[in-house]
Amino acid sequence: MSAPDLNLLITLDALLSEGSVAGAARRLRLSPSAMSRALARLRDTTGDPLLVRAGRGLVPTPRALALREQVGGLVRDAQAVLRPSQDLDIASLVRTFTLRVTDGFVENFGARLLALIDDEAPGVRLRFMQKLDKDSAPLREGAVDLETGVVGESASPELRTRALFQDRYIGVMRAAHPLARGNVTLTRYLAARHILISRRGRESGPMDEPLAQAGRARQIATIAGSYSTALALARETDMIATVPDRHTAMMREGMRSFALPFAMAPFTVSMLWHPRMDGDAAHRWLRGIVLQACGTGALR
Repeated sequence: MSAPDLNLLITLDALLSEGSVAGAARRLRLSPSAMSRALARLRDTTGDPLLVRAGRGLVPTPRALALREQVGGLVRDAQAVLRPSQDLDIASLVRTFTLRVTDGFVENFGARLLALIDDEAPGVRLRFMQKLDKDSAPLREGAVDLETGVVGESASPELRTRALFQDRYIGVMRAAHPLARGNVTLTRYLAARHILISRRGRESGPMDEPLAQAGRARQIATIAGSYSTALALARETDMIATVPDRHTAMMREGMRSFALPFAMAPFTVSMLWHPRMDGDAAHRWLRGIVLQACGTGALR
């Protein structure tokens, strides 16, 4: 079996990105006839038409759609390998990074992160995107450079991760709450009305599992979509919010916090990124800055 022509990967990437023979030809500085011959070779090599006529244009086949992300990644990796190595001048770096994070992360670490970046790389801009789910597609597709969160079973196995800090759940109530007088026992905790935090509208949270195992349950009075909303409600009512300690520190100012009256394991908040960014010097610098902002030191 003859070795495949790896130049066809670049041609296929251009065709799938442009969606037309003429557009791919312009991108690679080839004639339309040469690109048509290359498409014919690709069809013969893959055993699939890849692009088929639809009206006056071309549309990708299911096989082409399945290949598009993989081929694009291979081409980018090859270009990175062949690109001359250059020392990164952080002070003159001009780039926008997109971070997908929760409102609590921005509230507690955003200002310090921006201050560190402004001190080292004033030309760098951050775009904060709210994290509404655990879908890894934005990282894979390059729409997001970095995201933070608890690494669960739903995270794509190819993603790179680095622990940022350990956190734990605590109870929070307004300073003049009746429960603020005396210790918050399990009986008093369960007798209170609670705010459940769920971005997806679920009927229970992680703290409800250990309670259920003990045959107990909270009285859920309302459901909030974010920590900030839950704390705003708890600040003005007699409801209790159960929230992550470090993730909500700035938002709880002036409120009464207390340790949960039942055992609950701590959890680790990490940053996640796609492996194609491993060799990117600017992205490596960004990861180090995020670690510093979260108080976990520089990247090793």
